[in-house]
Amino acid sequence: MVTKKIKLSILGISFSQVQAGAYALIFAEEKGIRRLPIVIGTPEAQSIAIVMEGITPPRPLSHDLMCSIWKELGIELIEVLIHKFEDGAFFSELLLRQNGIEYRIDSRTSDAVALAIRTNSPIYTTEEIMQNMAIVFDEQAPSATAEPLKEEEGQQEEELSDLRLEALKVRLTEAVNEENYELATRLRDEINRRENKF
Repeated sequence: MVTKKIKLSILGISFSQVQAGAYALIFAEEKGIRRLPIVIGTPEAQSIAIVMEGITPPRPLSHDLMCSIWKELGIELIEVLIHKFEDGAFFSELLLRQNGIEYRIDSRTSDAVALAIRTNSPIYTTEEIMQNMAIVFDEQAPSATAEPLKEEEGQQEEELSDLRLEALKVRLTEAVNEENYELATRLRDEINRRENKF
């Protein structure tokens, strides 16, 4: 079975106000309105942000070192594929080529992205992951629920499990409209957890 691949671009990195020491790496599908947020740690976020901002560190970081080794050994990173979501984590693999031979190497998504951005390699995911984990961002969508939700600002710490499924979906729409991807990620995960129980 051939899996449809969706090409992604990095939209940005947002700081997590809920989970200390974590960031949300936001992907956008090419020629689409879906966004895929992935939570990553501080070191990985910094390694990615340095390249996005065009900063050159005084000494090579771990990902810089890896790319230097690849260059010396004639290894090319063909692509990164985010291919699975399981037990709250995304799984990725690197497709490498050396002397005409291809290798698929398991990798943390944050490391894979940090390497891809340094080598200008494409990043893909599967249509299945986008269907299950992505958030639809429609700039034309009316924000009919803005007023009720504004009354509850500052209550992001409340237990999402106390909310009905319909309320979670309303909150998800509002969070996406406000580009609060970190909250949207938590809401998406709670919705998926409930819907997968049935």
